[in-house]
Amino acid sequence: MQTLMQQVYEQNMELFRRGLVVYTWGNVSAIDRERGLVVIKPSGVPYETMCAQDMVVVDLEGKTVSGSLRPSSDLPTHLQLYRAFDQIGGVVHTHSRYATAWAQAGMPIPAFGTTHADYFHGPVPVTRPMTPEEIAGAYEKETGTVIAQAFEGINPIHVPGVLVRNHGPFAWGESCAQAVHNAVVLEELAAMAYLTRAINPLAQPAPEAIQNKHFERKHGKNAYYGQK
Repeated sequence: MQTLMQQVYEQNMELFRRGLVVYTWGNVSAIDRERGLVVIKPSGVPYETMCAQDMVVVDLEGKTVSGSLRPSSDLPTHLQLYRAFDQIGGVVHTHSRYATAWAQAGMPIPAFGTTHADYFHGPVPVTRPMTPEEIAGAYEKETGTVIAQAFEGINPIHVPGVLVRNHGPFAWGESCAQAVHNAVVLEELAAMAYLTRAINPLAQPAPEAIQNKHFERKHGKNAYYGQK
């Protein structure tokens, strides 16, 4: 697991370098599905002092397999997402400024243009409000449950992120590196959408044809963006 621990550490530091986390506000995890193990950032450890050996290895029930530190308090949410979305290999949670603002407003991020459509096929959804019982109970696990519910009828590979209402964004990908990439993109899209609405409060999403074109040229079966 040393390689995966190093990868998770490096991607946690990438969040820090990209300015998506303040103090300890964020975490990255990755899963080894063959072994049924997850590597995640430890809880409350400053990025400035963290090292790869601080990463915590847990099983799919959340039991620590390796590591002397407590795993992130968001671990149960990550585990729920790995259970719900079997194609993903990494999960990211941040409290990045613009995406969190949309989450606090309880509004999905519309697909106003081609930059959005290059990465997200449709709006970034926002979850329903959590019930008092969900909040008082297994809160972090239930957070994962409401995310999964928000994706009923939505392909989580085509929409690799979500806004948890009153909380903040989660993003994912086939690896922890891709998950971080999507988290960085999500924050930029949130900022662009905010500015779009500020310039024109009546702005509408881009036409479906151009949204489909930009998503498919990058992610479709006949994608032609980039190099082979």
